[in-house]
Amino acid sequence: MYSFRRLALLLAFCVPAMHAVVAQSSSSSSDPASSTQDQAQPPVSAQLQQQQMSVQARIKARRAQRRAAAIREVYTHLYEGYFGAGYLRFTPGSPQRVTEYNWNVGFTRYYNERLGVTIDGRGYYGTPFVGLNQYGLTKPAISEYAGMIGPTYRFYLQPKYSISGRVMGGYAYGNFSADTNGFGSVALGLYPDGSTFAADASVIVEYNLAPNIGLRVAPEGLLTGFGSTLQKSLGFTGGLVYRFGKQ
Repeated sequence: MYSFRRLALLLAFCVPAMHAVVAQSSSSSSDPASSTQDQAQPPVSAQLQQQQMSVQARIKARRAQRRAAAIREVYTHLYEGYFGAGYLRFTPGSPQRVTEYNWNVGFTRYYNERLGVTIDGRGYYGTPFVGLNQYGLTKPAISEYAGMIGPTYRFYLQPKYSISGRVMGGYAYGNFSADTNGFGSVALGLYPDGSTFAADASVIVEYNLAPNIGLRVAPEGLLTGFGSTLQKSLGFTGGLVYRFGKQ
């Protein structure tokens, strides 16, 4: 009887101790899983940074889409016409260089947003000083006219402006004797009347007032061959641009 009581007392102490050991082992075994899960999840600051980067990427993509749409709206016109005026520093013969003023018209047919072919016509007018002479003519009026054709290429495009390069070649006619009272241009040191080649290279800057209307300025160099010599003239043209038709 005494031994039975001792066994019961021992069991009463052992059962709670076993429950405590089992609970501790289960809690300790669950801690590594929770710590591993915590390590698998990125910090809150990293998540916010990723969200901000995603928002910025979407904003940048929308801006790029709007810019591309604006460029297409302006530069997918099939035709472009322009007219304006300008000046040229020209050597008319043995007299010194003269400033000539001109009118200028042209038409461009584009085959894509960048490449087109331009036909251009222009007239130049000036009054060079030929010095004192026995004819009493010191500043006769002279004029030249040119028609040229060549490629135009837009190498920088923005919705509001563009920069293009253009080269052209063609025909030029010089009228140097119309204001010499019949004495002739050669007597005054000017080139004789006649036709020759013309070649032009220019850089064109256009500012768009609307998708189909713009302003342009074009610094240029013009080569001609009047009087069997080579004239290297510098100047510019400027004016209004009108675009129409769709590619």
